[in-house]
Amino acid sequence: MNDHDIRFVERALELARKGVGLASPNPTVGCVVVNNGRIVGEGFHQYDWRDHAEVIALKTAAEKARGATAYVTLEPCNHTGRTAPCTEALIAAQVARVVVGVRDPNPRVAGGGIERLKAAGIDAELANADQMAAAEELNEAFFRSISSGKPFVTLKSALTLDGQLALGRSSKKKTRQWITSEESRAEVHRLRHSSDALLTGIGTILADDPWLTDRSGLPRRRRLLRVVLDAHLRLPPKARIVTSSDDDLLVFTRSSLTREKARKLEKLGIELVRVPGERGLLDLNVVLRELGRRDILSVLLEAGPTLNAAALGANAVDKLFLFYAPKLAGAATVPFVRGRVSPPRFRSHRLRQQEFGPDFAVEAWLREPFRS
Repeated sequence: MNDHDIRFVERALELARKGVGLASPNPTVGCVVVNNGRIVGEGFHQYDWRDHAEVIALKTAAEKARGATAYVTLEPCNHTGRTAPCTEALIAAQVARVVVGVRDPNPRVAGGGIERLKAAGIDAELANADQMAAAEELNEAFFRSISSGKPFVTLKSALTLDGQLALGRSSKKKTRQWITSEESRAEVHRLRHSSDALLTGIGTILADDPWLTDRSGLPRRRRLLRVVLDAHLRLPPKARIVTSSDDDLLVFTRSSLTREKARKLEKLGIELVRVPGERGLLDLNVVLRELGRRDILSVLLEAGPTLNAAALGANAVDKLFLFYAPKLAGAATVPFVRGRVSPPRFRSHRLRQQEFGPDFAVEAWLREPFRS
């Protein structure tokens, strides 16, 4: 790997990021084809386009792909699915070299792509460690889904410096005061845009009556699925999340689906799924497996202290994304978690801190997504 290689892998990663919101349930992948130091073809994957990034880039490069180097963020597939194998497309185009961002953990690929290219006489190698880490993070939800059958869960919360989720209510409007800045709230919408589903509890719905929509303005292939855990089916038919629903609201409950309340919600177009639970809490592992079955790769958990505690206690959280504002609640208003929670074991040393306006955010991974 030389400086040119690093620059072209960075360009492939940049292209792959354009597929966020457009590629799921497939991974986001970018590809750059370079001949004599010049880019002759580029591409990134969108699920509806069917063609993978390598094929799009090779079609653009045409004859100039012969003898070129292809930089691709994820190991080229070596099996037939919705499309033919990308390894065969690279071989047919007669590229001389392929630089791969990260190996594909899919057992149908799992190193086979690189081996197939080498068997065909193509020089195939992995990018450097930093770029491999960036490529892994780009598809952490896909990797988690492959390894566990469940989506990658990011627990997002906005907190005061004294660890509270709320400042109290405005005396005039009787609504919650914002903790974080406009910059942080814009980042939250980017997080929603990069997620397949948003998960919350009925307590948040009853307390705040939120929309819980993706208002980033960025393109996405399918609507953000809004998921509510509501053990006793207390969801008000006039709640904003209900009145704004358009085939994008899923409610998990342990209440009987033959109740009049259930039938009323179903008539409003709300899908109800019954799952087991105890003491007012639903089985999160059952919920996540059902979401995985529906090709949901990533879930953003935006909830209150009860569900936060349950998710952490069930070892259901893969990553924390905590926004801190330079404010103090001054009292125990709404804590981050309620009750006693066994601290999660950090199986990853990855940590990142970012600033958003006057706020800062801590991003901490609890496990490596490609390990079950």
